[in-house]
Parts: sequence; C-alpha cells; structure tokens
Amino acid sequence: MAGGAAATGRSVTSRALGVLDAFDAAHPRLSLSEVAERSGTPLTTTHRLLAELAAWGALVRRSDGRYEIGRKLWDLGLLAPVDLELRQVASPFLLDVHTATRDTVHLAVREGTKALYVERISGRESVPVVSQVGSRLPLHATGVGKVLLASAPDDVLEQVLRQPTRETRHTVVDAGLLSRELAEVRRRGWARTAEEMSLGAASVAVPVTVERLAGPMVVAALGIVVPAHRRDVARLAPVLQVAARGIGRALARTEQFR
Repeated sequence: MAGGAAATGRSVTSRALGVLDAFDAAHPRLSLSEVAERSGTPLTTTHRLLAELAAWGALVRRSDGRYEIGRKLWDLGLLAPVDLELRQVASPFLLDVHTATRDTVHLAVREGTKALYVERISGRESVPVVSQVGSRLPLHATGVGKVLLASAPDDVLEQVLRQPTRETRHTVVDAGLLSRELAEVRRRGWARTAEEMSLGAASVAVPVTVERLAGPMVVAALGIVVPAHRRDVARLAPVLQVAARGIGRALARTEQFR
C-alpha cells in the first residue's frame, strides 16, 4: 500500500502528496475508495482532496468515476532539468537513430535502482516495449539499465545484486552472472538483453558520457528495442555509439556540465 501512514497528524500537503503517490505505473487509474486505501487517508478527506486536485489539473476524473494523473503534473514534470536540458539536446540524435533503423529508441537516466525513461521514439514494428516516458524499470533487466548499473556507485550495485527481481524467465538474477555481465558491459562499451524485461523483445544500449576535468561521467544511456528474433542486434551498437558521442559533446557545451 502506498503511503500507509495514518492520516492523523498529517499536514494538508502531506495528505495531498499521499493521494498523488497512490498512483503508479501499476495503478494509473484509481477509484475514490482505492485512492483512500492506498494513501491511508479517510474517505471523506480523500474525496475533498481529489476534488481539489482535479480542479487544479493534477488529476482528471474519468467518465467511469476513476481518477488518473492530469496534464498539469506532466507539464510541471517536463520542467525538471534532467528532462528539459537532456531531452532538448538528445532529441535530434534519437531522431537520427530512429530514421536509420526505424526501431524504438529511448533515453534513460538512473534514479536509485531504476532506469528512468526521459525520451522515447516508437518503432514501426510491433514489439512488446514496456518503457514509456516517465516510467521506471529495473536496472538489471533492461539494456539502458545495465549500462547505467555498470557505472553506478558500489552501494547501488550491491543493492541491486542483493535481490534482483525476475521480470521474465530470461531475466538474469544470479548475482555472480550479473556481475560478470556488467564487467563485460564496461569492457566492450555496450549492453544487450534478450527478453529479460518483456518476452519477444531484445535491446542494445550504450552509455552517454560527458568528458569532465575529473574524468568521463556517464550521465544517461541510449538504447534501442527490436524483436527478439533479430540476428543483427549487435550491429546496432555502433549506430548508438555515434549518436551517444554526439549527445555527450553537445551536453558538455551546456551550462549544466561546464
């Protein structure tokens, strides 16, 4: 249950945030009673907060009575620096990769033990792609995630290796095997997955690196998703690496990385 603390003693702000926190990728649409249960807020209070949040635009009430996240929060989210500057710089390069391959291309950054997807261009083939802009997926089960995990701090790596989740029957969950795979990612400079996040899909990803005085820093991962039966998956790595280098050079010229 999201936000299970009792409503007693909570500020109005914390209650409103608790209501919003009831929504996630697995629960994008919720009824009044579901929001109350998941947020740990009394039904009458939940009803009032939902009405106020909907009036402001944070939530939308559907015709079936359920609620979903509104456009206002989406607009605010796009102002986050990690989204705004990175997406603006990277978008032309993602478009170049998509034009060359016609496959689904996406860009992700690390947020804790998850890969946060900040941009995506959908491909022409019907591939089971679970990533959406704004979604968070496990680092160990995705191509972009493995790239980000390979350069993550030791404490993040240890946390992931301690109990990796099994997303499909092909997900690598053995800590030793995953560690060796990450070492290989660091050595060759790209990651590959095969049906580890969703059946029928394979992926290739490379790091987006910015050169700094203290040394190169991985700031994002650029990936592509293709049907699992494709035999030329490894050949996509050089295409992604050219684009990633372009993104890295462009980012190095921005105020954020000077």
